[in-house]
Amino acid sequence: MAAARNLLPLLTLLLFAAAAPAPSAATKFVVGDKQNWAPNVNYTTWPDKYHFHVDDWLQFNYQKGMYDVVQVADEAAYDKCDPSNPVVSYDRGRNFVIQLNRTGRYYFICSRGYCWGGMKVTVLVEPRPAPPPSAVAPSASGAAAAAAAEISSWALAAAAASLCAAVLGLPFAA
Repeated sequence: MAAARNLLPLLTLLLFAAAAPAPSAATKFVVGDKQNWAPNVNYTTWPDKYHFHVDDWLQFNYQKGMYDVVQVADEAAYDKCDPSNPVVSYDRGRNFVIQLNRTGRYYFICSRGYCWGGMKVTVLVEPRPAPPPSAVAPSASGAAAAAAAEISSWALAAAAASLCAAVLGLPFAA
């Protein structure tokens, strides 16, 4: 019985966490997929397979000491493979991860001569889609929606109380 009482706060927390709306999950994209960030990969078509949203991540995996990742400010620098005024430049380690934290176009190049061979990528970041509508069916009046929400809250509270009572070995009647 004492062990069951110790589980009560955990069960309560789990029930509230389960009832909370699910956050919109960000996605991590590996640039070049299994081919990674390397020469002889067609990065002009790679982004066409995906939709990039705010808060998603790009991961550049590459051979240490051979390549780098430079985010350039605009299309002109991208087209010219010009790393002279970088937004971000990274050349240490074996990978680089960047969060896409705004809408708009991002431009990335390799500044070690490989850009001219096509080792550059641009992605268009869109706003994150709205979460799906709630489980409550649309109604003709706000009062009906409020009543449905109140019933849902009551049902959740009753389920939580019932589960806690069962764990503690107590009788419960809803």
